[in-house]
Amino acid sequence: MSRVKLVRFASNAERADIVEPGKANYEQLGGRWHQDFFQNDNPITLEMGCGKGDYTVGLAARYPERNFLGLDIKGDRIWRGSTRAEELDLTNVGFVRTRAEALAAHFAPQELAEIWVTFPDPRPRDRDIKRRLTSPRFLNLYQEILRAGGLVHLKTDDTPLYEYTLEVLQNRRAARILAHTADMYATPEMLPHAEDIQTHYERRFRAEGIAIKYIQFTLS
Repeated sequence: MSRVKLVRFASNAERADIVEPGKANYEQLGGRWHQDFFQNDNPITLEMGCGKGDYTVGLAARYPERNFLGLDIKGDRIWRGSTRAEELDLTNVGFVRTRAEALAAHFAPQELAEIWVTFPDPRPRDRDIKRRLTSPRFLNLYQEILRAGGLVHLKTDDTPLYEYTLEVLQNRRAARILAHTADMYATPEMLPHAEDIQTHYERRFRAEGIAIKYIQFTLS
């Protein structure tokens, strides 16, 4: 491991806005994020696979009346998001270092108001379908921790994942697709739904001329 990463991991261990293995509150905040972490009752939005935190921090800066959490397994990436949040003096944002499939260990039923899935690994091989972040396995997890009517958003550059997600939702009882487009920036009416904040990958894909796909839906 590089010296830079070691320094960043040591910094993460001291930061109150990062929840990670080894800290006393790891897997202890389910049902208590409002009172113990954010210390307010504002609605909580979670970004799955937040990477460097561009989107999580961007949303937190734009909506100070809401709380935001970025989830990722990579501590080096989370350090970047935490650093940016500190530079902006944001108190409504935090980060959780854990695997996506561990959601139920960190959040109580109906604790979240909204979930963003931004440019996830499309997992194109059939044997990896259950690892897709919009597979029935993960939609079940989202439905459990979202409050009734809570929104889920998908942004992706991957056409097969976009089409797969639409099919899964269309075949899922009680799921409702509220908006979708295969080219978000060619349909400006989608921008109020999908936000104009861009992740690192989104900027790169757009520079390469790749259309950004978007779906907004509810699960109950």
